[in-house]
Amino acid sequence: MSPSIPTRQNHQSTTIKSTMPAGAYYFSGNEAAAEGAIAAGCRFYAGYPITPSSEIMERIASRFQEVDGTFIQMEDEIASICSVIGAAWAGAKAMTATSGPGFSLMQEGIGYAALTETPLVVVNVQRAGPGTGQATKVGSADLMQAKWGSHGDYQPIVLVPWSVQEMYDLTIAAFNNAEKYRVPVFLMAEEAIAHLHERIDVAPTLTIVNRLKQRGSSPFGHPLPDGVPPMPAFGEGEKLLVTGSTHDPNGFRKTDDPVIQAQLVERINNKIVNHRDHIIQTESTMLEDADIVIIAYGFTARSALFAVEKLRQEGKKVGLLRLKTIWPFADLVVEQLGSSARKILVPEMNMGQIAGEIRKYAACEVISCRQSNGRVIHPQRIIEEIRSL
Repeated sequence: MSPSIPTRQNHQSTTIKSTMPAGAYYFSGNEAAAEGAIAAGCRFYAGYPITPSSEIMERIASRFQEVDGTFIQMEDEIASICSVIGAAWAGAKAMTATSGPGFSLMQEGIGYAALTETPLVVVNVQRAGPGTGQATKVGSADLMQAKWGSHGDYQPIVLVPWSVQEMYDLTIAAFNNAEKYRVPVFLMAEEAIAHLHERIDVAPTLTIVNRLKQRGSSPFGHPLPDGVPPMPAFGEGEKLLVTGSTHDPNGFRKTDDPVIQAQLVERINNKIVNHRDHIIQTESTMLEDADIVIIAYGFTARSALFAVEKLRQEGKKVGLLRLKTIWPFADLVVEQLGSSARKILVPEMNMGQIAGEIRKYAACEVISCRQSNGRVIHPQRIIEEIRSL
Protein backbone atom coordinates (compact mmCIF):
# COMPACT_ATOMS: atom_id res chain seq x y z
CA MET A 1 0.00 0.00 0.00
CA SER A 2 1.42 3.39 -0.96
CA PRO A 3 1.74 5.91 1.86
CA SER A 4 -0.94 8.58 2.07
CA ILE A 5 0.02 12.02 0.83
CA PRO A 6 0.05 14.49 3.72
CA THR A 7 -2.15 17.53 3.37
CA ARG A 8 -2.30 20.87 5.17
CA GLN A 9 -6.02 20.69 5.87
CA ASN A 10 -6.92 20.31 9.54
CA HIS A 11 -10.27 22.04 9.46
CA GLN A 12 -13.79 21.77 8.16
CA SER A 13 -15.71 24.61 6.49
CA THR A 14 -19.46 24.68 6.68
CA THR A 15 -22.27 27.04 5.73
CA ILE A 16 -24.66 27.79 8.55
CA LYS A 17 -27.68 29.97 9.15
CA SER A 18 -26.94 33.33 10.72
CA THR A 19 -27.60 33.66 14.45
CA MET A 20 -29.61 36.81 13.70
CA PRO A 21 -32.35 37.28 11.11
CA ALA A 22 -30.89 38.51 7.84
CA GLY A 23 -31.19 42.22 7.22
CA ALA A 24 -29.91 45.63 8.26
CA TYR A 25 -28.96 46.53 11.84
CA TYR A 26 -27.74 49.70 13.51
CA PHE A 27 -24.86 48.77 15.81
CA SER A 28 -21.84 50.25 17.44
CA GLY A 29 -18.53 48.67 16.50
CA ASN A 30 -18.28 46.91 19.84
CA GLU A 31 -21.79 45.49 19.49
CA ALA A 32 -20.96 44.30 15.99
CA ALA A 33 -17.82 42.52 17.21
CA ALA A 34 -19.86 40.69 19.85
CA GLU A 35 -22.43 39.62 17.26
CA GLY A 36 -19.68 38.52 14.87
CA ALA A 37 -18.18 36.34 17.57
CA ILE A 38 -21.53 34.70 18.30
CA ALA A 39 -22.16 34.17 14.59
CA ALA A 40 -18.75 32.49 14.24
CA GLY A 41 -19.63 30.01 17.00
CA CYS A 42 -17.95 31.61 20.01
CA ARG A 43 -19.54 30.16 23.14
CA PHE A 44 -16.98 31.05 25.80
CA TYR A 45 -15.91 34.52 26.89
CA ALA A 46 -13.69 35.48 29.82
CA GLY A 47 -12.79 39.09 30.35
CA TYR A 48 -12.30 42.07 32.58
CA PRO A 49 -13.98 45.43 31.89
CA ILE A 50 -11.70 48.08 30.41
CA THR A 51 -12.44 51.22 28.41
CA PRO A 52 -13.07 51.39 25.46
CA SER A 53 -13.86 47.70 24.94
CA SER A 54 -16.34 47.07 27.76
CA GLU A 55 -19.44 47.09 25.56
CA ILE A 56 -18.22 43.89 23.90
CA MET A 57 -18.25 42.13 27.24
CA GLU A 58 -21.60 43.64 28.18
CA ARG A 59 -23.32 42.51 25.00
CA ILE A 60 -21.73 39.06 25.16
CA ALA A 61 -22.93 38.66 28.77
CA SER A 62 -26.46 39.43 27.67
CA ARG A 63 -26.52 37.52 24.38
CA PHE A 64 -24.85 34.38 25.72
CA GLN A 65 -27.99 33.70 27.72
CA GLU A 66 -29.80 33.27 24.40
CA VAL A 67 -27.24 31.00 22.73
CA ASP A 68 -26.20 28.82 25.68
CA GLY A 69 -22.75 30.40 25.98
CA THR A 70 -20.53 30.64 29.04
CA PHE A 71 -19.51 34.10 30.25
CA ILE A 72 -17.11 34.73 33.13
CA GLN A 73 -15.94 38.10 34.43
CA MET A 74 -12.41 37.42 35.61
CA GLU A 75 -10.34 39.21 38.25
CA ASP A 76 -7.90 40.54 35.64
CA GLU A 77 -6.66 40.11 32.09
CA ILE A 78 -4.06 37.49 33.03
CA ALA A 79 -6.81 35.22 34.29
CA SER A 80 -8.92 36.09 31.25
CA ILE A 81 -6.43 34.88 28.65
CA CYS A 82 -5.64 31.76 30.68
CA SER A 83 -9.35 30.91 30.93
CA VAL A 84 -9.77 31.38 27.19
CA ILE A 85 -6.85 29.00 26.53
CA GLY A 86 -8.40 26.40 28.82
CA ALA A 87 -11.79 26.73 27.16
CA ALA A 88 -10.24 26.28 23.72
CA TRP A 89 -8.62 23.02 24.85
CA ALA A 90 -11.99 21.91 26.22
CA GLY A 91 -13.31 22.23 22.65
CA ALA A 92 -14.91 25.69 22.68
CA LYS A 93 -14.42 28.63 20.38
CA ALA A 94 -13.28 31.23 22.88
CA MET A 95 -12.41 34.92 23.01
CA THR A 96 -11.71 37.92 25.17
CA ALA A 97 -11.58 41.67 24.60
CA THR A 98 -9.44 44.36 26.16
CA SER A 99 -7.47 47.56 25.59
CA GLY A 100 -3.84 48.67 25.99
CA PRO A 101 -2.90 47.86 29.62
CA GLY A 102 -4.96 44.67 29.58
CA PHE A 103 -3.35 43.57 26.32
CA SER A 104 0.05 44.03 27.98
CA LEU A 105 -0.98 41.76 30.84
CA MET A 106 -2.03 39.04 28.40
CA GLN A 107 1.30 38.71 26.62
CA GLU A 108 2.73 35.76 28.52
CA GLY A 109 -0.51 33.86 28.00
CA ILE A 110 -0.47 34.75 24.31
CA GLY A 111 3.03 33.29 23.99
CA TYR A 112 1.82 30.11 25.68
CA ALA A 113 -1.12 29.96 23.26
CA ALA A 114 1.23 30.40 20.29
CA LEU A 115 3.52 27.53 21.33
CA THR A 116 0.64 25.21 22.24
CA GLU A 117 -1.14 26.15 18.99
CA THR A 118 -4.29 27.21 20.79
CA PRO A 119 -6.96 28.87 18.62
CA LEU A 120 -8.42 31.94 20.25
CA VAL A 121 -9.46 35.51 19.47
CA VAL A 122 -8.51 38.70 21.29
CA VAL A 123 -10.18 41.99 20.40
CA ASN A 124 -7.97 44.93 21.37
CA VAL A 125 -9.85 48.23 21.18
CA GLN A 126 -6.85 50.53 21.09
CA ARG A 127 -6.69 53.79 22.98
CA ALA A 128 -4.16 56.57 23.53
CA GLY A 129 -1.15 55.37 25.53
CA PRO A 130 1.35 54.39 26.78
CA GLY A 131 0.47 53.52 30.37
CA THR A 132 -3.06 54.43 31.35
CA GLY A 133 -2.78 57.27 28.85
CA GLN A 134 -6.11 58.69 27.75
CA ALA A 135 -8.49 55.82 28.38
CA THR A 136 -11.40 57.32 26.45
CA LYS A 137 -9.41 58.63 23.48
CA VAL A 138 -8.34 56.98 20.26
CA GLY A 139 -4.97 55.53 19.34
CA SER A 140 -3.45 52.88 17.11
CA ALA A 141 -0.09 52.20 18.73
CA ASP A 142 -0.42 48.55 19.78
CA LEU A 143 0.34 47.06 16.35
CA MET A 144 3.97 46.19 17.03
CA GLN A 145 2.95 44.79 20.41
CA ALA A 146 0.49 42.49 18.64
CA LYS A 147 3.39 41.07 16.64
CA TRP A 148 6.23 41.15 19.17
CA GLY A 149 4.50 41.42 22.55
CA SER A 150 5.45 37.98 23.80
CA HIS A 151 8.97 36.55 23.65
CA GLY A 152 10.32 34.10 21.09
CA ASP A 153 9.49 33.51 17.43
CA TYR A 154 5.83 33.07 16.57
CA GLN A 155 3.38 34.43 14.01
CA PRO A 156 0.01 35.83 15.09
CA ILE A 157 -2.66 36.92 12.64
CA VAL A 158 -3.75 40.54 13.08
CA LEU A 159 -6.79 42.09 11.39
CA VAL A 160 -7.69 45.81 11.37
CA PRO A 161 -11.31 46.88 10.69
CA TRP A 162 -12.26 50.30 9.33
CA SER A 163 -16.04 50.14 9.75
CA VAL A 164 -18.74 48.71 11.97
CA GLN A 165 -19.51 46.24 9.18
CA GLU A 166 -15.93 44.99 9.35
CA MET A 167 -16.07 44.75 13.14
CA TYR A 168 -18.69 42.08 12.42
CA ASP A 169 -17.12 40.51 9.33
CA LEU A 170 -13.52 40.47 10.50
CA THR A 171 -14.45 39.03 13.89
CA ILE A 172 -15.91 36.09 11.99
CA ALA A 173 -12.74 35.96 9.87
CA ALA A 174 -10.65 36.04 13.05
CA PHE A 175 -12.35 32.93 14.39
CA ASN A 176 -12.07 31.18 11.04
CA ASN A 177 -8.34 31.90 10.86
CA ALA A 178 -7.84 30.83 14.47
CA GLU A 179 -9.51 27.49 13.79
CA LYS A 180 -7.81 26.94 10.43
CA TYR A 181 -4.27 27.66 11.61
CA ARG A 182 -4.51 26.92 15.35
CA VAL A 183 -3.14 30.32 16.30
CA PRO A 184 -4.08 33.36 18.39
CA VAL A 185 -5.78 35.95 16.18
CA PHE A 186 -6.11 39.62 17.10
CA LEU A 187 -8.74 42.08 15.94
CA MET A 188 -6.96 45.41 16.46
CA ALA A 189 -9.82 47.86 16.52
CA GLU A 190 -9.67 51.51 17.63
CA GLU A 191 -11.86 53.52 19.98
CA ALA A 192 -13.22 55.54 17.05
CA ILE A 193 -14.54 52.40 15.34
CA ALA A 194 -15.66 50.70 18.56
CA HIS A 195 -17.94 53.58 19.51
CA LEU A 196 -19.04 54.50 15.99
CA HIS A 197 -22.64 53.61 15.13
CA GLU A 198 -23.37 52.51 11.57
CA ARG A 199 -25.67 50.28 9.59
CA ILE A 200 -24.45 46.75 9.00
CA ASP A 201 -25.94 44.05 6.78
CA VAL A 202 -26.26 40.50 8.05
CA ALA A 203 -26.51 37.78 5.41
CA PRO A 204 -28.88 34.84 5.88
CA THR A 205 -25.97 32.38 5.90
CA LEU A 206 -22.24 32.49 6.55
CA THR A 207 -19.26 30.20 6.18
CA ILE A 208 -17.49 29.18 9.36
CA VAL A 209 -14.46 27.03 9.99
CA ASN A 210 -14.30 24.36 12.68
CA ARG A 211 -11.18 22.52 13.81
CA LEU A 212 -10.84 18.92 12.73
CA LYS A 213 -10.71 16.30 15.47
CA GLN A 214 -8.86 13.19 14.36
CA ARG A 215 -8.75 10.48 16.99
CA GLY A 216 -5.31 9.10 17.82
CA SER A 217 -3.44 11.78 15.86
CA SER A 218 -0.46 13.73 17.14
CA PRO A 219 -1.76 17.04 18.51
CA PHE A 220 1.54 18.84 17.95
CA GLY A 221 3.02 17.13 14.91
CA HIS A 222 2.45 17.16 11.17
CA PRO A 223 4.26 15.47 8.28
CA LEU A 224 4.56 18.78 6.46
CA PRO A 225 6.99 21.39 7.85
CA ASP A 226 4.26 24.05 7.59
CA GLY A 227 1.30 21.86 8.47
CA VAL A 228 -1.36 22.39 11.10
CA PRO A 229 -2.16 19.32 13.24
CA PRO A 230 -5.72 18.28 14.09
CA MET A 231 -6.72 19.46 17.55
CA PRO A 232 -8.35 17.09 20.06
CA ALA A 233 -10.13 18.26 23.20
CA PHE A 234 -9.85 17.30 26.84
CA GLY A 235 -12.57 14.99 28.08
CA GLU A 236 -12.94 13.04 24.86
CA GLY A 237 -10.62 10.11 25.61
CA GLU A 238 -7.49 11.50 23.96
CA LYS A 239 -4.09 11.33 25.62
CA LEU A 240 -3.21 14.99 25.96
CA LEU A 241 -0.17 16.76 27.34
CA VAL A 242 -0.23 20.54 26.85
CA THR A 243 2.91 22.35 27.95
CA GLY A 244 4.52 25.70 27.32
CA SER A 245 7.90 24.00 27.18
CA THR A 246 9.40 22.64 23.97
CA HIS A 247 7.55 19.43 23.18
CA ASP A 248 7.47 16.60 20.65
CA PRO A 249 4.46 15.79 18.43
CA ASN A 250 2.74 14.04 21.33
CA GLY A 251 3.29 16.89 23.81
CA PHE A 252 6.16 15.35 25.81
CA ARG A 253 8.67 17.93 27.07
CA LYS A 254 11.94 18.01 25.13
CA THR A 255 13.72 20.97 26.68
CA ASP A 256 17.24 19.77 25.78
CA ASP A 257 16.65 18.58 22.22
CA PRO A 258 17.85 21.03 19.53
CA VAL A 259 16.17 19.12 16.69
CA ILE A 260 12.74 19.13 18.32
CA GLN A 261 13.11 22.81 19.23
CA ALA A 262 14.00 23.79 15.68
CA GLN A 263 11.26 21.68 14.10
CA LEU A 264 8.58 23.00 16.43
CA VAL A 265 9.48 26.69 16.15
CA GLU A 266 9.95 26.55 12.40
CA ARG A 267 6.62 24.79 11.85
CA ILE A 268 4.53 27.16 13.98
CA ASN A 269 6.07 30.05 12.05
CA ASN A 270 5.87 28.44 8.61
CA LYS A 271 2.21 27.49 8.99
CA ILE A 272 1.45 31.23 8.85
CA VAL A 273 4.28 32.58 6.70
CA ASN A 274 3.84 29.98 3.95
CA HIS A 275 0.08 30.54 3.84
CA ARG A 276 0.21 34.33 3.92
CA ASP A 277 -1.25 34.63 0.42
CA HIS A 278 -4.46 33.09 1.79
CA ILE A 279 -4.44 35.21 4.96
CA ILE A 280 -3.47 38.72 3.85
CA GLN A 281 -6.32 41.02 2.80
CA THR A 282 -5.89 44.44 1.19
CA GLU A 283 -8.16 46.81 -0.70
CA SER A 284 -7.05 49.07 -3.57
CA THR A 285 -8.58 52.36 -4.69
CA MET A 286 -7.41 54.28 -7.77
CA LEU A 287 -3.93 52.76 -7.78
CA GLU A 288 -3.70 52.06 -11.52
CA ASP A 289 -2.07 55.37 -12.43
CA ALA A 290 -1.17 56.71 -8.97
CA ASP A 291 2.22 58.33 -8.54
CA ILE A 292 1.49 59.09 -4.89
CA VAL A 293 0.11 56.21 -2.84
CA ILE A 294 -1.47 56.48 0.59
CA ILE A 295 -1.18 53.30 2.66
CA ALA A 296 -3.60 53.36 5.59
CA TYR A 297 -5.61 51.09 7.87
CA GLY A 298 -8.36 51.23 10.46
CA PHE A 299 -10.27 54.44 11.03
CA THR A 300 -7.50 56.51 9.40
CA ALA A 301 -8.21 54.79 6.08
CA ARG A 302 -11.63 56.45 6.08
CA SER A 303 -9.97 59.87 6.20
CA ALA A 304 -7.48 58.72 3.57
CA LEU A 305 -10.24 57.64 1.18
CA PHE A 306 -11.96 61.03 1.51
CA ALA A 307 -8.62 62.72 0.82
CA VAL A 308 -7.97 60.59 -2.27
CA GLU A 309 -11.38 61.40 -3.74
CA LYS A 310 -10.89 65.13 -3.07
CA LEU A 311 -7.38 65.19 -4.53
CA ARG A 312 -8.48 63.29 -7.62
CA GLN A 313 -10.97 66.10 -8.27
CA GLU A 314 -7.98 68.44 -8.28
CA GLY A 315 -6.25 66.30 -10.89
CA LYS A 316 -3.68 64.72 -8.59
CA LYS A 317 -2.81 61.09 -9.27
CA VAL A 318 -3.31 59.73 -5.77
CA GLY A 319 -4.40 56.23 -4.78
CA LEU A 320 -5.08 54.28 -1.61
CA LEU A 321 -3.94 50.87 -0.42
CA ARG A 322 -5.96 49.84 2.63
CA LEU A 323 -4.44 47.18 4.85
CA LYS A 324 -7.07 44.88 6.34
CA THR A 325 -4.37 42.53 7.62
CA ILE A 326 -1.35 43.95 9.43
CA TRP A 327 0.32 40.65 10.32
CA PRO A 328 1.39 38.79 8.28
CA PHE A 329 2.45 41.98 6.54
CA ALA A 330 1.53 42.61 2.90
CA ASP A 331 5.19 42.82 1.90
CA LEU A 332 4.83 41.80 -1.75
CA VAL A 333 1.99 44.25 -2.38
CA VAL A 334 3.97 47.09 -0.79
CA GLU A 335 7.09 46.10 -2.73
CA GLN A 336 5.19 46.27 -6.01
CA LEU A 337 3.68 49.65 -5.21
CA GLY A 338 7.02 50.97 -4.02
CA SER A 339 8.57 50.17 -7.39
CA SER A 340 5.96 52.14 -9.37
CA ALA A 341 4.95 55.03 -7.10
CA ARG A 342 6.93 58.23 -6.70
CA LYS A 343 6.10 58.60 -3.01
CA ILE A 344 4.15 56.72 -0.33
CA LEU A 345 2.38 58.56 2.50
CA VAL A 346 1.48 56.63 5.64
CA PRO A 347 -0.98 58.38 7.98
CA GLU A 348 -1.42 56.61 11.32
CA MET A 349 -2.39 57.34 14.90
CA ASN A 350 0.98 56.45 16.37
CA MET A 351 4.59 57.52 15.95
CA GLY A 352 5.06 55.78 12.61
CA GLN A 353 4.92 52.07 13.38
CA ILE A 354 3.69 50.81 10.02
CA ALA A 355 5.57 53.48 8.06
CA GLY A 356 8.73 51.87 9.39
CA GLU A 357 7.56 48.48 8.19
CA ILE A 358 6.73 49.84 4.74
CA ARG A 359 10.23 51.30 4.40
CA LYS A 360 11.62 47.75 4.55
CA TYR A 361 9.94 46.87 1.25
CA ALA A 362 9.26 50.05 -0.75
CA ALA A 363 11.97 51.39 -3.05
CA CYS A 364 10.44 54.88 -3.21
CA GLU A 365 10.36 57.58 -0.55
CA VAL A 366 8.06 56.74 2.38
CA ILE A 367 6.67 59.69 4.35
CA SER A 368 5.21 59.18 7.82
CA CYS A 369 2.16 61.30 8.65
CA ARG A 370 1.94 60.54 12.35
CA GLN A 371 -0.38 61.77 15.09
CA SER A 372 -0.50 60.74 18.75
CA ASN A 373 -2.75 63.33 20.38
CA GLY A 374 -5.72 61.09 21.12
CA ARG A 375 -7.69 62.42 18.15
CA VAL A 376 -8.48 60.90 14.76
CA ILE A 377 -6.53 62.13 11.74
CA HIS A 378 -8.71 64.58 9.83
CA PRO A 379 -8.87 64.24 6.02
CA GLN A 380 -7.65 67.82 5.64
CA ARG A 381 -4.38 66.88 7.35
CA ILE A 382 -3.76 64.23 4.70
CA ILE A 383 -4.83 66.54 1.88
CA GLU A 384 -2.38 69.19 3.02
CA GLU A 385 0.41 66.65 3.30
CA ILE A 386 -0.17 65.50 -0.29
CA ARG A 387 -0.39 69.03 -1.64
CA SER A 388 2.99 69.84 -0.09
CA LEU A 389 4.77 66.97 -1.85
